[in-house]
Amino acid sequence: MAEFAGFPSGTQDFLRELGADNTRSWFEAHRQDYERFYIDPARQFVLAAGKRLRAIAPGIRAEPRILGSIFRINRDTRFSPDKRPYKDHLDFWFWEGDRKAAVSGFFARVSPDFVGIGAGCHGFGQERMAAFRRALADPVTAGELGKVAVRLTAAGYHLTGEVSPKTRFLYVHVDEPATEATTTTLIETCVRHWRQLAPLHRWLVDRVQTPAPATAG
Repeated sequence: MAEFAGFPSGTQDFLRELGADNTRSWFEAHRQDYERFYIDPARQFVLAAGKRLRAIAPGIRAEPRILGSIFRINRDTRFSPDKRPYKDHLDFWFWEGDRKAAVSGFFARVSPDFVGIGAGCHGFGQERMAAFRRALADPVTAGELGKVAVRLTAAGYHLTGEVSPKTRFLYVHVDEPATEATTTTLIETCVRHWRQLAPLHRWLVDRVQTPAPATAG
């Protein structure tokens, strides 16, 4: 497979126009553009990104399909005051283990305004919240996370979420210019950030997603 050469300019055009006319009638009239500029290049991106990510995290899952590594374009409007039916951006997610149970992952977003790249956890469920708190209560594992946070800060990243028991999420998100999406260097740019953020992902997977069983005191 040839290396991913970037998204076509039509991808951001499609997303921008969808944002301006976010209606089912517009979307149905441009369904061919959705297939050509959203689905097809998204699958190619996932295949290329997954290949590179496995060198960073060998257990990573990269599935080139909707509800795999490619998020649905449809918005869930059930509990939101914003009733627009479609997202005006393209989201990707790469994880380890079972997708529904994954605490951390590497992610990317393509929008008309920026390219977002990051890794970590956007929300701890109740069970994972308990595991996270246990990890912070252990001086060894808490110290590991502290060192990760220090290294990320020194590298210029901002860790969203406090390293404390009150934390509900813990991730890093950085923005690159929107023009990066159409370049042949997009995968390299993503990998450069993902490699720096890999220790945060690793800690979350090992210490929160699949922690070692507690030993009897």
